[in-house]
Amino acid sequence: MKNIDLSSIKTPADIRNMNIEELTLLAAEMRRALMDKLSVHGGHVGPNLGMVEAVIALHYVFDTPQDKIIFDVSHQTYPHKMLTGRMEAFTDPAHYDDVTGYTNPSESEYDLYSLGHTSSAVALAAGLAKSRDMQGGKENVVAVIGDGSLSGGVAFEGLDYGATLGSNFIVVVNDNQMSIAENHGGIYADLRLLRNTNGTAEPNLFRAMGYAYRYVNYGNDLKSLIEMFRAVKDIDHPVVVHINTMKGLGLPVAEADKETFHFSAPFDLKTGAIKGETDGGPEDYSEHFAKEMLRKMKENGKVVAITSGTPGVLGFDKARRMEAGRQFVDVGIAEQAAVDVASGLAKGGMRPVAGFVSSFLQRAYDQFSQDIALNKQPATFVTFYGTMFGMNDETHLGFFDIALLSNIPDLLFLAPTCGEEFDAMLDWSIRQEETPVVIRTPGTVVASNPEIELLDDYSRPQYEIVRQGEKVALIGAGLMFGIMAQAADKLAEAGVKATLINPRNLSSLDTATLDTLKDYSVVVTAEDGIIDGGFGQKVASYLGEAPAKVINLGLPKEFLNRYDYSELKKRCGLTPEQIASTVLSTMK
Repeated sequence: MKNIDLSSIKTPADIRNMNIEELTLLAAEMRRALMDKLSVHGGHVGPNLGMVEAVIALHYVFDTPQDKIIFDVSHQTYPHKMLTGRMEAFTDPAHYDDVTGYTNPSESEYDLYSLGHTSSAVALAAGLAKSRDMQGGKENVVAVIGDGSLSGGVAFEGLDYGATLGSNFIVVVNDNQMSIAENHGGIYADLRLLRNTNGTAEPNLFRAMGYAYRYVNYGNDLKSLIEMFRAVKDIDHPVVVHINTMKGLGLPVAEADKETFHFSAPFDLKTGAIKGETDGGPEDYSEHFAKEMLRKMKENGKVVAITSGTPGVLGFDKARRMEAGRQFVDVGIAEQAAVDVASGLAKGGMRPVAGFVSSFLQRAYDQFSQDIALNKQPATFVTFYGTMFGMNDETHLGFFDIALLSNIPDLLFLAPTCGEEFDAMLDWSIRQEETPVVIRTPGTVVASNPEIELLDDYSRPQYEIVRQGEKVALIGAGLMFGIMAQAADKLAEAGVKATLINPRNLSSLDTATLDTLKDYSVVVTAEDGIIDGGFGQKVASYLGEAPAKVINLGLPKEFLNRYDYSELKKRCGLTPEQIASTVLSTMK
């Protein structure tokens, strides 16, 4: 049989006249193209390799884009993009960066939402189905959910409502037995029982909620998938189609190590070794945090680390999770639950420390406000990738966290500037028993500053005046402190001696220190978070009636997408040279 020309596939209509042999060949060639790209470009490996057949079958059977498909955790949609006009982005290295790693309506009419977080597809699809029903439409509405997303609360809420629609509503549960790491939560025991009984076990969660239920035992078999999707197409009631797939299928290293190859930097296809990786580089905060937490766990049996489905972000690989034992808790992809479990542990006398990707913690705002801050539970939360130098996809931006959390009453938001300060803040937060604390990791790799002034108590605002100057003050929060120090050096070269301040605490103001700045000519604040609602605006408000001119530097309130880090820094005037220039021009 001749090869399938992938470049000839522009829309799903181009595959609908293929026979099963041709579709099988198409799947093999798409999988090979995916592996070739991912090995040199990086990206989500396992989720996409495991979804090739399911995506082909969906587009083969359903009349997309008239029929609507919403992919949850849309990092599993590379095959979908290949079939919907974006094949070149997966076959031509010159075009590898033409598309994002997630569904994006600006790319294609086949993408209904920009989705990078989990568990929302079922509720979104339920809303679409309700809209269709109210307007007399007949199209199919399909939600595809997997990779551990069923543990998220909104997934349950969506399933709960969707079961009441009484009309066409199809939920495809992609069950690859994994989240990012192993699955956690009682629902996955139910899925395992269903897999082990070929879908016949009772009780059945989905039937209990009011859904019809169908099962595909080998969810990577095109013939079985096509038959099943044809059976439920145009169905007149809610149905769950449970497909048992293999994460990382076709790539032996990804099949053998599903956790590592959930997402990967460029790697060697045969060995799985990360390309360009060398020993002896700077330690990142994930590795540093895990080592510190294991030490604290051994010293104090009440210390508990918590993750919501992202243990690798906390540096806890499988070996470290086993070493921590009961003192490491993974609640699954359920950030709201993670915050509340931390609150309950603190209430019970334990010392919980929960770690989050900064972008994901926004899903638990209400729990931070009500169940942590209002109730004054002394839990610690550490945010990773919260700076402009974290993830740069519009669905994963982490630089909203300062404005988001530092304005919640009775929640202390600390911004260390280096590894030593991070350790001191973490130590204190675990020792104290009065205050909920958020600690923002200052960047991705651990920088050292042995000269930093460390405190025994971070509960009250107490700025560190690192250099005493006159007329000009530079206040740099977290990662921006180092840049402000460089700006102070530039100003010194121009004959201006600036006061350099490390604020430490971004929730409250050290008014005593700020009072000494009222008669300055210029006060500049810099933070690697959005300016609106951020730390700098608190300073500007306090000094509003003072003679000092206050300049706030930070990031724009925008959904930036795949931005260049150095270009963004320049755009925002955050290079040392630009900061010094801003000060000098203001003083004229």
